Amino acid sequence: MATRRLLVYLLSGFSVAVLAALFINHNRYQPLLSSLNGSSNTEKVWPKLKFSWRLGLATVIGFLGSAFGTVGGVGGGGIFVPMLTLIVGFDTKSAAALSKCMIMAASAASVWYNLRVQHPTKDVPILDYDLALLFQPMLLLGITLGVALSVVFPYWLITILIIILFLGTSSRSFFKGIEMWKEETLLKTELARRRETSVNSRGELLIDTDYEPLNSPEEKSAMQIMCSNLRWKWILVLLAVWVSFLVLQFLKNAVAACSVWYWVLNVLQFPVAFALFGYEAVKLYTESRRRKMTGNTESVCEASIEWTPMHLALCALCGLLGGTVGGLLGSGGGFILGPLLLEIGVIPQVSSATATFVMLFSSSLSVVEFYFLKRFPIPYALYLMAVSILAGFWGQFFVRKLVAFLKRASIIVFILSAVIFASALTMGVVGIEKSIQMIYNHEFMGFLDFCSNQ
Repeated sequence: MATRRLLVYLLSGFSVAVLAALFINHNRYQPLLSSLNGSSNTEKVWPKLKFSWRLGLATVIGFLGSAFGTVGGVGGGGIFVPMLTLIVGFDTKSAAALSKCMIMAASAASVWYNLRVQHPTKDVPILDYDLALLFQPMLLLGITLGVALSVVFPYWLITILIIILFLGTSSRSFFKGIEMWKEETLLKTELARRRETSVNSRGELLIDTDYEPLNSPEEKSAMQIMCSNLRWKWILVLLAVWVSFLVLQFLKNAVAACSVWYWVLNVLQFPVAFALFGYEAVKLYTESRRRKMTGNTESVCEASIEWTPMHLALCALCGLLGGTVGGLLGSGGGFILGPLLLEIGVIPQVSSATATFVMLFSSSLSVVEFYFLKRFPIPYALYLMAVSILAGFWGQFFVRKLVAFLKRASIIVFILSAVIFASALTMGVVGIEKSIQMIYNHEFMGFLDFCSNQ
C-alpha cells in the first residue's frame, strides 16, 4: 500500500511538472522567454588544483558525502554536483563528470570492503548477484535516456522532478527505517527477556543464565569470506553487459549527432537491455513459481517478494527511472535502487552492498566515456577519487561496527534517507537559484532542440 501511494505521488507530481513545461514551451515566443543562448552555455570552467579554503571545504564535504552515500547505497551525486559547482567553481557538465569519478571510487572501496564481510544471517554472498543482473541493464539504459533528457529538459524542470523524487524516496525510506527500528526494539526486548529467565531440564528457574548455541557458526578467515562472496560467473556476465554498453556508447560518439547511424546505435541499446533483463526476469519468475508449487517458502534471492510479472515490470520501471535520474544528475542511480531494494524486502546490509556493487558498473561506464571525451581535469579527478576511496572504506567500517554493536541495521536505512534528503535540499537550492537567474536574464525556459544542442 505504501509503495502504491509513493508511485501515485511520483506520477502525479511528474505529470504536473511536465504539463507546466509544455505550457511554457507553447508560449516560447513571449518576450520574457525570447533568449535561446543563455541555457546552452557549454564553456568549460576548470579551476586549478591548489590548496585553499574552498578545496579544504570540498574535501570535507566530499569525504562525508562519499562515506554516508556508500553506506546508504546511493553514491552521493546529489551532494557532489552542487559542491563542485558552488564551492570549487566547476561548470555543471564538468561537475557531473567529476561526480561520477567520486561515486566510482567510493563504490570500488565499498565493494572491496564488503567482499570481506559475511552475510549477517545466511551462508550466502553478501552481494545479491541475481538482483544486480536484474537491475544493471535497465540502469545503464536509463543513464543513456537521462543524458539525452538533460539536453532537452529545461533546468527548472529537472530541478522540480528531482525534488519531487528525492522527497518521496527519502520520506518512504525514513518511515521504513522507523518500522525496522520498532521491529528491532521488540526483538531485542524479547531476547533480553529470554536471557533473563530460562528453565533447565529439571524445571528449575534460572536467572541471568548465559549459554552458547549448540551449533556455533564456523569462523572463517578474511580470504575464505572473500572467496565465498565472489561469484566469477556472475561477475563475468555483468562485465559483458558493461562492455556491450561501453562499445555502443563509443560507436555512438564516433558518428555525427542525429545521423542515421547515431539513431541506430541508440535504438540498439534497447534490445540489448531488455534481452538481458528478460533473461534474468524469466529465471526469477520460473524459479519462484517452481518453489511455490513444491511448497518451498524460501526466497529465490534476497528479496522477500513473490516474483510476479507485475513485480518484475515494476523493477524494470524503477531501474529505468534510477538510471534516468543518474543521467540527469551525474549520479550512479542509487537514489532509486537503494530504497527499492529495501522496499522489496532486502535487508539493509545486503541492500547497501548490492546497490554500491551495481553503481560501480554504472558510474565506471560514464567515467571511461567522459575520460575519452575529456570532460574532467585529471589532477582534480585523481585527488577527489583518493578522498572518496578513503571515505568509502572507512564509512563502511565505522557504520558496520556501529550496526554490529547496537544490533540495529535500521541505522543504514536512516543514513540512506538522510543522504537523499540532503541531496534534495542542495539540488533544490542550486536549481531554484539558477532558475531565478534565468528568469531575470530573460532566458528561454522551455524544451530545447536535441540535435542543435549536442
